[in-house]
Amino acid sequence: MYLPKVYKSEDFEVLKEIIANNAFASLLVHQGKILATKSMMLVNEDTPDNFYIETHLHRANPVAKCIVQSDQEVLCDFTGASSYISSSWYDHVNVSTWNYEAVQVYGKVEIMNDEELYQHLVKMTHKFESTQKCPVLADTIGEASIRDEMRGAIGMKIIPTEVKIKQKLSQNRDEKNLKKIIETLEKSESSSDNTMAERMKKYHL
Repeated sequence: MYLPKVYKSEDFEVLKEIIANNAFASLLVHQGKILATKSMMLVNEDTPDNFYIETHLHRANPVAKCIVQSDQEVLCDFTGASSYISSSWYDHVNVSTWNYEAVQVYGKVEIMNDEELYQHLVKMTHKFESTQKCPVLADTIGEASIRDEMRGAIGMKIIPTEVKIKQKLSQNRDEKNLKKIIETLEKSESSSDNTMAERMKKYHL
């Protein structure tokens, strides 16, 4: 990922926010050719210097087969808020662009044991079910059923070797144009534009 200094972040809280809000991300590995899949991911949130990504794949997934057979580095690619920024919003002639947030985590994979995979699935279920009207949590499913489903899955810890956090939020604009961009995004009927306006206000006003 191209990462100019003006858009680079080293804020661990930003990383956690982007991953938490965009947990269904791309997992890529290279073995002869690039292989990619989508998977749900969680951050093990210890410290910026001691964290890892958790995920799981079906054993039949070609990416999972490649990872199990090799010690190659993988890439977790998360895309956060994004919006088109029209040059017509500026008070001067310039080019249109995109604002966006992204996180890339390169890392080595450690395969989970059965107990680690079970706890991972319990956490994953709680994260995505707890906001539902009638949540189906691990206690509802039952441990035996979860462990039965586990036979078709491989749990993975991705231990970071390199982390990139990008927030391209019009930091290169002066205050007048920055506020105009935010106001225009706020008036948009697009929820993604509204989210971008909130992110810009939170981090750059």
